[in-house]
Amino acid sequence: MKIVEVLTEYGTLALDRSFSYLYDGKKRIGERYRVRISFGPQRVVGFVLRLIETAKSQEELEKEKGFSFKTLKEEDILDEEPLLDDSLLSLAKEVASYYFSPLICVLQTMLPPSLSPRNSTLKAPKIAYEKWVRLLDRSEEGLTDKQIELLRLVALRGPILKKEAGSASILGKLIEKRKVEIYLEEKHRLKLKEEEREQAHVLSELQEAAYRYLLESEKAVNLLEGVTGSGKTEVYLHLAERYLEQGKGVLLLVPEINLTPALMDYCLRRFGKKVAILHSGLSGAERYDEYRRIASGEARVVVGARSAVFSPIKNLGLIILDEEHVESYKQDNAPFYHAREVAIMRAKNEKAKLVLGSATPTLETRARALKGVYGYTTMKKRVNEKPLPKTTIVDLTDRHNFGKQSEKISLPLLNKIQEKLEKHEQVLLLLNRRGYWTGVECPRCGYIFVCPKCAGNMTYHKEDNMLKCHHCGHVELYPECCPKCGYTKLRRIGYGTERVVKEIKDLFPKAKVARMDSDIGKVSHQAETILRDFRDGKYDILVGTQMIAKGHDFPLLTLSAVVLADIGLALPTYRASERTFELIAQAVGRSGRSAKEGEAVIQTFNPRNYAIVYGAKQDYESFFITEMKERKIAQYPPYTYLILLNFSSKKEEKCDKAAMDFKKDLQAKNFENVTLLGPLVPYFSLENGKYRRSLLLKYKKREVLEEYLRDLLKRFSSVAGVRISINVDPLDY
Repeated sequence: MKIVEVLTEYGTLALDRSFSYLYDGKKRIGERYRVRISFGPQRVVGFVLRLIETAKSQEELEKEKGFSFKTLKEEDILDEEPLLDDSLLSLAKEVASYYFSPLICVLQTMLPPSLSPRNSTLKAPKIAYEKWVRLLDRSEEGLTDKQIELLRLVALRGPILKKEAGSASILGKLIEKRKVEIYLEEKHRLKLKEEEREQAHVLSELQEAAYRYLLESEKAVNLLEGVTGSGKTEVYLHLAERYLEQGKGVLLLVPEINLTPALMDYCLRRFGKKVAILHSGLSGAERYDEYRRIASGEARVVVGARSAVFSPIKNLGLIILDEEHVESYKQDNAPFYHAREVAIMRAKNEKAKLVLGSATPTLETRARALKGVYGYTTMKKRVNEKPLPKTTIVDLTDRHNFGKQSEKISLPLLNKIQEKLEKHEQVLLLLNRRGYWTGVECPRCGYIFVCPKCAGNMTYHKEDNMLKCHHCGHVELYPECCPKCGYTKLRRIGYGTERVVKEIKDLFPKAKVARMDSDIGKVSHQAETILRDFRDGKYDILVGTQMIAKGHDFPLLTLSAVVLADIGLALPTYRASERTFELIAQAVGRSGRSAKEGEAVIQTFNPRNYAIVYGAKQDYESFFITEMKERKIAQYPPYTYLILLNFSSKKEEKCDKAAMDFKKDLQAKNFENVTLLGPLVPYFSLENGKYRRSLLLKYKKREVLEEYLRDLLKRFSSVAGVRISINVDPLDY
């Protein structure tokens, strides 16, 4: 008899413990297997944490424990081998503890849909096989001409796919006579293109110095700070090659799916079939196949986005986290993990080396590097000594900067675009706001169209004539009139990428213009195609959101422009200036990376704001010094740590009360160096139609309040009608 300790698939703090079941069957069961269990009235999926062998009968156990056990049958065991190894389960427990998350939530995040411990994934894709025909006996005696023809085909070309063998009856006769046999081979559903292999490039003096430092550093975590165009990718590839020679596995993380293809191309050319890819843009079947290739050790280099940090790489030796400053490394729902922090945990646990790369590191990472917590090396110049782009800041408040042609594109920018088109050079226009109009309102009564689910502004998209919420995804048909007063002449305000594309096409009708934002990225491989075509010179102008500002290398691009640099500055977050600086610096850095010198234009209503001035110059050092002073005054990271507590309820008064009760309980303890702000009404004040309130904790030492906070969360998680979630190290509040 075995006592089976099982986590249920329900990711709530109240159920974050194992439940005991009994099993006495012959089919193998083990720790880290999935099982079907009866839980209350439901049949759900569980994850086995522990097995306890016992000689006692069910009756004896029930008498000893004082409750009745439910039993597992052989058909309830869903796996034939453990889903995770010891190191990944240990990592899952560490992530769950750090982020105050139920362990099952982390496990569901770690595993691909086909292996995830939840009921809804049982119908997800499994292994696919292809039938192949191979030779057993070459002799042709006693065969018909048709049978000989097929036998010779298999002998010459074999093994061949069964579907290529032609007549099923002729094949059947050859099988019957033991001339050939059919066998199954696993089919890989992700088809990666065959890239022509290339040798490693010779490193520049700066690249070589950075490579040597990172290779020899005794620190587990190292920062590589290199200006845009300094050649960080080539350093990564040299490091990867060295670790592969040592028999180690390599993980390369990028912040967004659209950056994966470019890095994938580099890796395929360098490492061939050793490479696997993992990100949410793959189909469930493709992710399952790639996950199995990695787990088996067939793939030793993994390229992927955020969730790839959990990939089951054998003998992991090197983790590279490129563009470490990008916020999409942080998951915005439970368990709210940050890939950088998980990578740090994993590097420590598996004695691997972690390299954090960026031209504009987060203040937290830079501060730790300067303190010596991390190793630190820099590349201050571009490859081949290419100069940084010459940048012009255009003041949008000065009407002399505009002509009759456009109210959005200034005369200096229009002239520069015209100049580049005449030279057959490329232009990149960044506007970090998609859609056509960014707001719709009624001029008669003042009604503003907001999302009914989260209270965010609705954006008009002309392509499909719909209003869309960019926060929660809610969509509506464009209204014919105001729902409040019936007025039909609605006012449209603001502008996004769709509108800029239309204006650019009107202004430059002969130019080939493409758009790149997350609306485009929804369609499979469309983003990859557009970026590749732009890189190959098939478009003259690319208009896009932040997706085009990071990590791309466009050889023909000589003009980068930020159409409106102020968008992020007004957001209610302590990271507003840092985000603005990073976006401008990264966008400017796309220009002039090849033979021709680059230029950049920044349009802004705040031409003297330090984030914009330093971003235009790519002067990270000056920005870092200024912003660190601001953070110290306000006591935000890296001078403190943050935890955001979110409360939601269908009833506003319940939400308010739960948040206030939590605050009173915490304040009563009077913890040292712990500050509590709120309850706050968040920027998005609704969540799926439920009211939201937030509490923000600032603290210096986590151990001071960790145990108390854990107990308090469990108590409040059972408050009727109120949902509570916790976000450790939030980027917004």
